[in-house]
This record gives sequence, structure tokens and C-alpha cells, in this order.
Amino acid sequence: MTPQRRLRESLKNGDIVLAPGIYDALGAMLAARAGFEAIYLSGASIAYTMLARPDIGYLGADEVAKIVGHIRERTDLPLIADADTGFGNALNVQRTVQVYERAGASAIQIEDQAMPKRCGHLAGKQLVSKGEMVGKVKAAIDSRRDPDTLVIARTDAVAVEGLEPALERARAYAEAGADILFVEAPRDDDELRGVVKELRNAAPLMANMVEGGKTPMKPADDLAEIGYSLVIFPGGLVRALARAGEAYFASLREHGSTAPFVENMFDFDQLNGLLGTPAILAAGKTYDEDSQE
Repeated sequence: MTPQRRLRESLKNGDIVLAPGIYDALGAMLAARAGFEAIYLSGASIAYTMLARPDIGYLGADEVAKIVGHIRERTDLPLIADADTGFGNALNVQRTVQVYERAGASAIQIEDQAMPKRCGHLAGKQLVSKGEMVGKVKAAIDSRRDPDTLVIARTDAVAVEGLEPALERARAYAEAGADILFVEAPRDDDELRGVVKELRNAAPLMANMVEGGKTPMKPADDLAEIGYSLVIFPGGLVRALARAGEAYFASLREHGSTAPFVENMFDFDQLNGLLGTPAILAAGKTYDEDSQE
């Protein structure tokens, strides 16, 4: 069963899909080892780590697609890929979907912000028209090569126009063919529940948990009880590693050695064991000249 088919089946079984945010192949591999059934490639997390910049539209489709390909080399987990606005108009969306899908994305998320976009939990967002976004959703549906590849339609209208216009937009995106609806940044419990009340029959619903963001933080089980089918924690890994990185550098600067911090680190052999180095090298030896005799 393909990763996209597995994701579709998981969304049907009644249990919420919990997808941690990652930004590279190492994070994807760690998430797989931890037992997650799907992962979310966060555009914000890529900007934070690759560019040391905020999520304000710096990335391009090819940059993200390259990372999708690296991740797909290391895990067959369903991979939900953030495609921002689709990186342009409906024609750009078509190319983005094709490039992402070819690289290995199982689900592709596009949003109705105007370019340059910004993080869904930052102020000052601007939207394209509902009609333009409907066209983008249709373009995404038409351009996917595998009908099981999922298209996620995100609206950022809550912060710009309010909840009711956001719900109206989401309904239109569902009618255009979106497989999953993502109403970004509900501001309280009532809005979280209101999204489900109004849209539960339109398509599976996705929630976004951002530490310190606009939406109250809730565990996956609580969101499942409300009626959400998919929840992402897109930036949690970056925030955890940034805190750990600060502590590591402070310790190294103070002590001139990693020794005081070593209990918080993998040593050389442990890291190579995690990466599967012995097995990779052993496989390589089967192609050595001596092994062919």
C-alpha cells in the first residue's frame, strides 16, 4: 500500500493522525523510530533551520521538494508537505504539486494567503480572493498523477476576516475537491469546536498546534474527541533543538569541552548505530571486488 493510500485509510478509521513536524531526513527518521504513522514537513521549520530566518515567504518550491526527496530516501511514512501558497498562481500550483509528488510527498498543503506569505500565527497576513484559491485547489487536483495523493486546503481567513468568512472559504475549497480542510489559527475553544460543527461533513479536518501561537494547545486525544482527523505539531522539534543547542553552546563556551554535556549527547558509535552505518557499510562490501570472486 502506498504512503498516500495508508494516510487516506488512517483518516477513515476514526483515530486522529498525529503528525510531528520535521525539516530534514534525520528528523523524519527519528519520528519513524518513535512510531508515528505520518510526518509533516514544515516550511516554517525549514526556514528556521536552513536559513535562520522567520516564516515569511523566503522558500521556493524546488528547495522544499529537494528535502522531500531526501526524506523519502530514509522513510516510507506518509509525508505531508507544506507548499505555502503553491508559490504563485494556479499554473504554479500545478508545477508545485507535480514536483512535490514526484519527490515523494503523500499530501500537499496549499493556503489562501497572498504572496509573500507569512506564518499562520503571525499578524499582518493578506489573502487572495476565495475564487482564486478555488482555482488553485482545482489546479492541484487536476495536476496530481496519483489520485491517492491528498490535497490539503488551508485558509488563513480567521485572523483577517473572522471565523464565518473562513468557514465559507473552507466550504468552497471542499466543493472544489480538497481532500482535507485546514482552518488555520482558531483563537479559542469555541472556534475550534465551531470549525468542526460547521465543516465535519465537508471533509476531514486538520488542526495545527503551535507552542505560543494563536490556538490553545490541546493533546491529540482531545482534538479527536472534538472531531479533528489530523493534527500537526509543526515547529516543536525546532523549538526543542534550539533550546538544547543554546545549552550545548553555552556549556562548550564555558568549559572548553563537551564533557559536562556529554550525557545529553549521542557518542560516535551511538550516532552511527542510529544512522544504520554498520549495515550500510556491510551492504557496500558485497560490491567490493574481492566479494565477487
